[in-house]
Amino acid sequence: MNADLNRLKRKKLFLFDIDGTLAVGDTLYEGSAELLAYIDAIGGKAYYITNNSTRSGQDYVEKFRRAFRLETTEDQFITSGYMTLRFLQEHFPQGKVFVLGTASFIAELRKNGLCVTETADEDIDCVVAAYDSELTYEKLIQACKALSTTGAPFYGTNPDLCCPIDFGFVPDCGAICNMLTDATGKKPVYLGKPSASVVDLCLSLSGFSREEALVVGDRLYTDIACGINGGVDTCVVFTGEAKPEDMADTPYPADYCFANIKELLTHCAGAL
Repeated sequence: MNADLNRLKRKKLFLFDIDGTLAVGDTLYEGSAELLAYIDAIGGKAYYITNNSTRSGQDYVEKFRRAFRLETTEDQFITSGYMTLRFLQEHFPQGKVFVLGTASFIAELRKNGLCVTETADEDIDCVVAAYDSELTYEKLIQACKALSTTGAPFYGTNPDLCCPIDFGFVPDCGAICNMLTDATGKKPVYLGKPSASVVDLCLSLSGFSREEALVVGDRLYTDIACGINGGVDTCVVFTGEAKPEDMADTPYPADYCFANIKELLTHCAGAL
């Protein structure tokens, strides 16, 4: 059952997951562009809080323009990669960081001043695993060696087990980390959603209050859990991983449940 729909009229800050929520691949779901236009019209702000660490903020700006014909700015994209970068800059600014991830993600970390290695050197200070669409068995071997021989702390960009794709799903960072845990016994601390720091950062950047914020996503244990951890209202749409029957017994109950983004837009506009 949905919470009081009248609360939607107070929502000005929308924190959107992307894949499975607003779009899948290069296909924008019906109602997504209209909802974003509605947010602009009411003087609100949209942020995109994605756990996909393979793309930088600038990559997403270009994708939104090319694939969706939507104009955005780099600061609107709060990716798990960006949250990981901020964490590493704060805690390991001079350290050597072993990273299992895409070439793009590694280049972004290096561009921002971090010392990154892809080999299990003896002097590494931490191990980071990300969603890696370029994953090889040699990368897994190096990560296992780093975790087994150095005692370095283990971090993951995000706990998502699967990533939506046009035909269904493929393994995401959480699945990769589970392989590493099964092999080494080491469990990661995750830095992207569902961390409350994602919500806190968006609130700080936007200036809106928690009462004005709404997290919108398709996954209960990352998107909805992120909103719950951050103390803001949440909305699940059933266009990705979560299904209506999942709501009967979940530790992450959403305040609002809609079939899709178009239905959410109808209720937001109707609440004015």
